[in-house]
Amino acid sequence: MYAWIWRHLPGPTAAKVAQAVALVVVVVAVLLFAVFPWLDARLPFNDVTTR
Repeated sequence: MYAWIWRHLPGPTAAKVAQAVALVVVVVAVLLFAVFPWLDARLPFNDVTTR
């Protein structure tokens, strides 16, 4: 998968590295700000009781 992404990024190596870093930052941001908050509301871990 990573080789496929690397082959499809345009430009020389330096541009590919910058684009790959930008892709990682975008994926992490989407996970942190959209996916994980949505998932957190649906997980049963908030209903913790101790005895």
